[in-house]
Amino acid sequence: MKEDICSIPINDVFAPKDGCPFCRMRDMLELRMAEYVTGAAMMEPDVRVTTNEQGFCNRHFKMMLKVGSRLSNALILESHLLKISEELMPKTVKGKPDKKVLANLDKLTHDCFVCNRVNMNMDNMYRIVYAMWEQNPEFKQLYSEQKFICLEHYTALMSGATKAMGRGVVPFYEETARLAGGYLEELQGDVSHFCKMYDYRNAEGDWGNSRDSIERSIEFLTAEKWVPTHDEEA
Repeated sequence: MKEDICSIPINDVFAPKDGCPFCRMRDMLELRMAEYVTGAAMMEPDVRVTTNEQGFCNRHFKMMLKVGSRLSNALILESHLLKISEELMPKTVKGKPDKKVLANLDKLTHDCFVCNRVNMNMDNMYRIVYAMWEQNPEFKQLYSEQKFICLEHYTALMSGATKAMGRGVVPFYEETARLAGGYLEELQGDVSHFCKMYDYRNAEGDWGNSRDSIERSIEFLTAEKWVPTHDEEA
């Protein structure tokens, strides 16, 4: 299959055939963006202006701390905190709360530089997937061999597919629904079997694939792998 600069990351993501390929795609983009913002981009004025305005969510702050140095994170925080204190939350105030300032604070608490960049890139990736599925038979085969597509990314894919693909959306919809809906049916069966195994009459029964059905269901529903705590691992 001939690859170009756009298709290489897509093919890399779809090659493992393990879990939801769009979750892997998002994870790849998140990691790259966290490394970028704590690396070379940290000293780029236009990037710092944007990170000062948007900030980061808890998830991506944790990721940045993991992949970047403490100094890099501290420098990013220094200018971000300064902007908040100067423009949105001064130490001394007069009169009634400013509704515009409160609206901006509310926006800030739900904003994230990494989330915004990842979402923008995911939209681009979806468009590339639509085009590759229609134009490349080998990619179409690779797509059909995926283990499943999670609920979040199934919704995102199908929301954009009708406009992007036109008539080609019908077979794409059918295949994507098979990957998501088929796995949902499998999860339903495994979770039900798990529950039945707690009936004393099934004490000697076969658990089959049901033992990790809770974790797999959470992954399907939330687009996040379940990471057990220390107590759960024990």
